[in-house]
Amino acid sequence: MVVSRSVPDSRLGLSSNGVQLLRQHQQIALSQSGSSSSGAAGDASSQDRLLLDPSSLSALGQHFDRLMYAIQQRLQALSAQTQLATQVQYDRAGNAIAKADAEIARFHEILRQIDELEVEFDKVGRIREIVR
Repeated sequence: MVVSRSVPDSRLGLSSNGVQLLRQHQQIALSQSGSSSSGAAGDASSQDRLLLDPSSLSALGQHFDRLMYAIQQRLQALSAQTQLATQVQYDRAGNAIAKADAEIARFHEILRQIDELEVEFDKVGRIREIVR
């Protein structure tokens, strides 16, 4: 009976790790669905076959749908966290640039005041020459 509702692992075109992973997910799917096919899946697995009856395929499809949904939710959460981290770094960089711009402006003002003092110094030097 198990043989008629199952296929040999070799016909799936999967690596041994792929077959093992598929079996593992089939067992999870059947146990979550409460299916009576769980024992049949174990029997098929012991014969290097994979159970492919309609109820086990349906349970496996639903399991993978839930798995994909969980992956999508995790991906969306990670994407949101990445966006937030990027925005924080962008804001920090913007603040650093604004601070640097303010310091550059302050430095330019100091240089302008030094230039004014040099002009005044030159005037005092000329007046001193005239006085002598």
